[in-house]
Amino acid sequence: MMTERLVSHLRYAALAIPNFQEERDFFVKHWGLTEVESAEGLAYLAAEGSPEPYILRLRQDDKRIDLVGLATKDRKDLHALADKLRAEGVQFVHDPQDLQGPGGGYGFRVFDGDGRVLEFSTDYELRESRKIREREPIPVKLSHVVFNTADLATTAQWYIDHLDFAISDSLVRPDGTDLMHFMRCNENHHSIAVASGPHHSLHHLSFEMRGIEEWMRGSGKILRAGTRMIWGPGRHNAGDNTFAYFLDPAGNTIEYTTELAVLDEDTWHPSRMDISELSTQDQWGTAQEMSELVARESFNDIDKGLFVAPPV
Repeated sequence: MMTERLVSHLRYAALAIPNFQEERDFFVKHWGLTEVESAEGLAYLAAEGSPEPYILRLRQDDKRIDLVGLATKDRKDLHALADKLRAEGVQFVHDPQDLQGPGGGYGFRVFDGDGRVLEFSTDYELRESRKIREREPIPVKLSHVVFNTADLATTAQWYIDHLDFAISDSLVRPDGTDLMHFMRCNENHHSIAVASGPHHSLHHLSFEMRGIEEWMRGSGKILRAGTRMIWGPGRHNAGDNTFAYFLDPAGNTIEYTTELAVLDEDTWHPSRMDISELSTQDQWGTAQEMSELVARESFNDIDKGLFVAPPV
């Protein structure tokens, strides 16, 4: 029997950054996104392969995660989710209402247990997308969002208890201590993941490519643009997806990936994978070995936007 959830899928991520124009130019000119709407200090960027109105929103301000957008399949599920979260004492930013921005829609926002803003929406207008061409090195869609958290168990449990996310797999230290949980809201191996870190912050945003060829060509394109690859290219064990991690101009870690595992939720059993084993880090052995220096690149700056709603 297929698992039923009120949250259907990941829609977009919204970041605030101080170097707005530099960041916007990077994602449009080099990363391969399309600007669909803009205002002073605000840009909405879409992926050509995705019907989502946009997958990344950039806003000029102090650096922070503004919010992460998730969807429900209809208004019935959206109101059911709002009622559930309200009954469970989750703090609301605003109740269900008409939404602004490309595609419009109807939705509400809450703070998660750590103070990040989550938006849940439905009834928005889809964008006309297209099939990404063979060897075209641009993203198809937003694949997943990963958070750093100073309290891994509590953060993961919030998403399980309130949003019915499930843990697909976990990374652990050699002594068995949990290091990272990959969490799903549908058959995709993970849409959100949470990693143990020194503070709450963005770990990385991941963008799906058409296939291996496009992923490699995209990675080469970003390297030729002068952007530093901090880890990769390789293939993870958890999720079975490829990885190539870069630092954007604002110091956020961003990833090109492809071939993320799609699970049979009725038969899937989570694994606990020892991060010290090289095959856990990279099945191919092409990426440098994970180290404390590599890991620190994705700790990012402390998120100063916790329990503070963005102005847009």
